[in-house]
Amino acid sequence: MLSDELVKGLNDQMNYEFYAAHSYLAMAAYCSAESYDGFANFFLVQAEEERFHAMKFYNFINALGERAKIQALPEPNNSFSSILDAYEKALVQEKEVTKKIYHLSDLALDAREHATINFLKWFIDEQVEEEDLFDSIIQKLKRIENDSNAFFMLDDEFSKRSFTPEAE
Repeated sequence: MLSDELVKGLNDQMNYEFYAAHSYLAMAAYCSAESYDGFANFFLVQAEEERFHAMKFYNFINALGERAKIQALPEPNNSFSSILDAYEKALVQEKEVTKKIYHLSDLALDAREHATINFLKWFIDEQVEEEDLFDSIIQKLKRIENDSNAFFMLDDEFSKRSFTPEAE
Protein backbone atom coordinates (compact mmCIF):
# COMPACT_ATOMS: atom_id res chain seq x y z
CA MET A 1 0.00 0.00 0.00
CA LEU A 2 1.32 3.40 -0.97
CA SER A 3 1.72 6.15 1.57
CA ASP A 4 -0.61 9.14 1.27
CA GLU A 5 2.42 11.30 0.48
CA LEU A 6 3.46 9.07 -2.43
CA VAL A 7 -0.09 8.88 -3.82
CA LYS A 8 -0.31 12.68 -3.64
CA GLY A 9 3.06 12.97 -5.36
CA LEU A 10 2.03 10.63 -8.18
CA ASN A 11 -1.21 12.55 -8.65
CA ASP A 12 0.61 15.88 -8.60
CA GLN A 13 3.03 14.60 -11.25
CA MET A 14 0.19 13.29 -13.41
CA ASN A 15 -1.46 16.71 -13.28
CA TYR A 16 1.84 18.48 -13.98
CA GLU A 17 2.26 16.32 -17.09
CA PHE A 18 -1.21 17.45 -18.22
CA TYR A 19 -0.13 21.04 -17.50
CA ALA A 20 3.04 20.53 -19.57
CA ALA A 21 0.86 19.37 -22.48
CA HIS A 22 -1.29 22.47 -22.02
CA SER A 23 1.83 24.63 -22.01
CA TYR A 24 3.11 23.04 -25.24
CA LEU A 25 -0.25 23.75 -26.87
CA ALA A 26 0.24 27.42 -26.00
CA MET A 27 3.68 27.31 -27.62
CA ALA A 28 2.18 25.63 -30.71
CA ALA A 29 -0.47 28.35 -30.89
CA TYR A 30 2.24 31.03 -30.82
CA CYS A 31 4.14 29.28 -33.61
CA SER A 32 0.98 28.89 -35.70
CA ALA A 33 0.15 32.56 -35.27
CA GLU A 34 3.63 33.39 -36.59
CA SER A 35 3.14 30.98 -39.55
CA TYR A 36 5.87 28.62 -38.37
CA ASP A 37 3.90 25.48 -39.04
CA GLY A 38 6.80 23.07 -38.51
CA PHE A 39 7.64 24.55 -35.12
CA ALA A 40 3.93 24.44 -34.26
CA ASN A 41 3.88 20.76 -35.21
CA PHE A 42 6.91 20.14 -32.99
CA PHE A 43 5.04 21.53 -29.97
CA LEU A 44 1.80 19.73 -30.88
CA VAL A 45 3.72 16.45 -30.93
CA GLN A 46 5.34 17.42 -27.63
CA ALA A 47 1.87 18.03 -26.16
CA GLU A 48 0.82 14.52 -27.26
CA GLU A 49 3.89 13.07 -25.55
CA GLU A 50 3.09 14.89 -22.32
CA ARG A 51 -0.51 13.63 -22.36
CA PHE A 52 0.89 10.13 -22.91
CA HIS A 53 3.15 10.62 -19.87
CA ALA A 54 0.20 11.84 -17.79
CA MET A 55 -1.81 8.78 -18.77
CA LYS A 56 1.09 6.52 -17.76
CA PHE A 57 0.77 8.03 -14.28
CA TYR A 58 -3.02 7.73 -14.39
CA ASN A 59 -2.83 4.04 -15.29
CA PHE A 60 -0.09 3.34 -12.74
CA ILE A 61 -2.01 5.00 -9.91
CA ASN A 62 -5.11 2.99 -10.77
CA ALA A 63 -3.14 -0.25 -11.19
CA LEU A 64 -1.93 0.13 -7.60
CA GLY A 65 -5.51 0.40 -6.37
CA GLU A 66 -5.32 4.12 -5.71
CA ARG A 67 -7.40 6.89 -7.23
CA ALA A 68 -6.14 9.29 -9.86
CA LYS A 69 -7.37 12.79 -9.03
CA ILE A 70 -7.64 15.30 -11.85
CA GLN A 71 -7.01 18.90 -10.91
CA ALA A 72 -7.68 22.21 -12.64
CA LEU A 73 -4.84 23.38 -14.86
CA PRO A 74 -3.29 26.81 -14.38
CA GLU A 75 -3.18 29.03 -17.43
CA PRO A 76 0.08 28.43 -19.29
CA ASN A 77 2.36 31.18 -20.49
CA ASN A 78 1.04 32.50 -23.79
CA SER A 79 3.64 35.21 -24.33
CA PHE A 80 6.74 34.49 -26.36
CA SER A 81 9.05 37.00 -27.97
CA SER A 82 10.51 34.53 -30.48
CA ILE A 83 10.83 30.87 -31.38
CA LEU A 84 14.05 30.81 -29.36
CA ASP A 85 12.19 32.21 -26.34
CA ALA A 86 9.56 29.45 -26.64
CA TYR A 87 12.24 26.75 -26.69
CA GLU A 88 14.12 28.31 -23.78
CA LYS A 89 10.90 28.34 -21.75
CA ALA A 90 10.25 24.75 -22.79
CA LEU A 91 13.70 23.74 -21.49
CA VAL A 92 12.98 25.46 -18.17
CA GLN A 93 9.73 23.51 -17.99
CA GLU A 94 11.50 20.21 -18.74
CA LYS A 95 14.04 20.93 -16.02
CA GLU A 96 11.15 21.48 -13.61
CA VAL A 97 9.68 18.12 -14.65
CA THR A 98 13.06 16.51 -13.96
CA LYS A 99 13.18 18.03 -10.47
CA LYS A 100 9.68 16.78 -9.75
CA ILE A 101 10.47 13.26 -11.00
CA TYR A 102 13.64 13.19 -8.87
CA HIS A 103 11.66 14.28 -5.81
CA LEU A 104 9.06 11.60 -6.49
CA SER A 105 11.84 9.04 -6.90
CA ASP A 106 13.29 10.09 -3.55
CA LEU A 107 9.87 9.57 -1.92
CA ALA A 108 9.60 6.12 -3.49
CA LEU A 109 13.14 5.20 -2.40
CA ASP A 110 12.47 6.37 1.16
CA ALA A 111 9.28 4.28 1.24
CA ARG A 112 11.07 1.31 -0.34
CA GLU A 113 8.22 1.26 -2.87
CA HIS A 114 9.93 -0.85 -5.52
CA ALA A 115 7.13 -0.85 -8.09
CA THR A 116 7.12 2.94 -8.08
CA ILE A 117 10.92 3.08 -8.23
CA ASN A 118 10.85 0.84 -11.29
CA PHE A 119 8.02 2.85 -12.88
CA LEU A 120 9.86 6.16 -12.38
CA LYS A 121 13.09 4.89 -13.94
CA TRP A 122 11.47 5.22 -17.37
CA PHE A 123 10.67 8.87 -16.65
CA ILE A 124 14.20 9.60 -15.43
CA ASP A 125 15.59 8.24 -18.71
CA GLU A 126 12.96 10.19 -20.65
CA GLN A 127 13.92 13.44 -18.94
CA VAL A 128 17.56 13.05 -19.91
CA GLU A 129 16.41 12.76 -23.55
CA GLU A 130 13.97 15.68 -23.25
CA GLU A 131 16.47 18.10 -21.76
CA ASP A 132 19.08 17.09 -24.33
CA LEU A 133 16.58 17.57 -27.18
CA PHE A 134 15.59 21.07 -26.11
CA ASP A 135 19.16 22.12 -25.36
CA SER A 136 20.22 20.91 -28.82
CA ILE A 137 17.42 22.83 -30.54
CA ILE A 138 18.25 25.98 -28.58
CA GLN A 139 21.90 25.72 -29.65
CA LYS A 140 20.85 25.29 -33.29
CA LEU A 141 18.50 28.26 -33.10
CA LYS A 142 21.26 30.42 -31.65
CA ARG A 143 23.68 29.37 -34.42
CA ILE A 144 21.21 30.03 -37.25
CA GLU A 145 19.81 33.22 -35.75
CA ASN A 146 20.52 35.34 -38.84
CA ASP A 147 20.27 32.59 -41.46
CA SER A 148 16.67 32.55 -42.63
CA ASN A 149 17.29 29.61 -44.97
CA ALA A 150 18.56 27.44 -42.11
CA PHE A 151 15.65 28.59 -39.93
CA PHE A 152 13.10 27.56 -42.54
CA MET A 153 14.92 24.25 -43.10
CA LEU A 154 14.55 23.53 -39.38
CA ASP A 155 10.89 24.55 -39.54
CA ASP A 156 10.43 22.13 -42.44
CA GLU A 157 12.25 19.35 -40.55
CA PHE A 158 9.92 19.78 -37.57
CA SER A 159 6.85 19.59 -39.82
CA LYS A 160 7.69 15.90 -40.34
CA ARG A 161 7.89 15.07 -36.63
CA SER A 162 5.29 12.68 -35.27
CA PHE A 163 4.53 10.82 -32.07
CA THR A 164 4.12 7.07 -31.91
CA PRO A 165 3.53 5.82 -28.39
CA GLU A 166 5.73 2.92 -27.44
CA ALA A 167 4.13 -0.42 -26.83
CA GLU A 168 3.65 -1.09 -23.15
